[in-house]
Amino acid sequence: MRKNKPFLYFLISIAVILFMGCGEKIEPGNVKSKASNKGSVRTVVATAKIIRHPAIYESVGTVSAKTVSTISSKVMGSVEKVFVREGDPVKTGDRLATIDNRQAKAMLHQAKAALGAARRAETSAKAGAELATTTYNRYRNLMKDESASAQEFDEIKSRYQQAQAALAAAKERVKEAEAALALAHVRAKDTVILAPYDGIIRAKMVDVGDLAAPEKPMFSIEDKNRYVADLVVPEQYAHLVTLNQKVTVTVPALNNKSFPGSVQDIFPAVDTKSFSFLIKVRLPMDRGLRSGMFARGAIQIGSSELMLIPQTAVIHSGQLTGIYLLDNAQIAKFRLIRTGRIFGLSIEVLSGLTEGERYVVKPPANLTNGMKVEA
Repeated sequence: MRKNKPFLYFLISIAVILFMGCGEKIEPGNVKSKASNKGSVRTVVATAKIIRHPAIYESVGTVSAKTVSTISSKVMGSVEKVFVREGDPVKTGDRLATIDNRQAKAMLHQAKAALGAARRAETSAKAGAELATTTYNRYRNLMKDESASAQEFDEIKSRYQQAQAALAAAKERVKEAEAALALAHVRAKDTVILAPYDGIIRAKMVDVGDLAAPEKPMFSIEDKNRYVADLVVPEQYAHLVTLNQKVTVTVPALNNKSFPGSVQDIFPAVDTKSFSFLIKVRLPMDRGLRSGMFARGAIQIGSSELMLIPQTAVIHSGQLTGIYLLDNAQIAKFRLIRTGRIFGLSIEVLSGLTEGERYVVKPPANLTNGMKVEA
């Protein structure tokens, strides 16, 4: 009998606890509200509302230069000097390399000599043409007075025409010589390789002593002032992305710096392996951007209805997450909720809160379940 007494006391204790607990009922998701004699607090209260929020797809990609140029020599020759290396910044007109210009100088000297000879020949032809013109006019007057024979006049006229033709040919040779000299000047300038715009040297493909030739790459340069983000988008969103659409691009390597961008190009072809397509997003000027940087793009693909509340309203207690609601008597009641995505300073509520219910925006440290709240 004595051995059964402890068990009997245990049963009696359980019965007393059950009897005391069945007097009040706690709604699911709520902590039992005790008497509202715990005092009151004054704080901000808001009403839960369902809002339409943009649906965002986060795409990934890389930063690339909008303009990338491959620079080659226009003349053939040996590379004498190289002034830049990979990664060097350059400005418009900066020298990148020089090519042996001895041949160009020889062609320039030859063109100058040819132009001089052509101009001297033009001067001689002009003098001959003037004499032939004077003689021709004199014989034409003699023919009116019948003081010269027709044969003599025909000879003079023929000489006049030959002189005029010789002068025209001499003038044409001068033009050709001037064009050849201009080309020689261009060839001489082409022995100096210059940067076409402000940029960064991406690659250097030549060294001193190499043979430079047309269409043989020497340097690769990118425009450092214009960058784009190449983003990959799933094919199901192809009809939702449009030109000039606003896209926010974040670059983790720059301390998650965000850039306002817009869709510049949409590549219509879908990759058969990833079932996605490529878009290019124009980025603003920024010195920190570099080709190849990893980027994320927030692309709006529609909108959806969400229940959003300030993150300050959410209370985390161990594994539990909840908020303080207010009943009609302004009494605070703690209710468990399930949260979702975070949008800036707001957080999505998936369950536990319905539209129209009032909640405490920023619960004071001394707020407890059952206290009265002065909104």
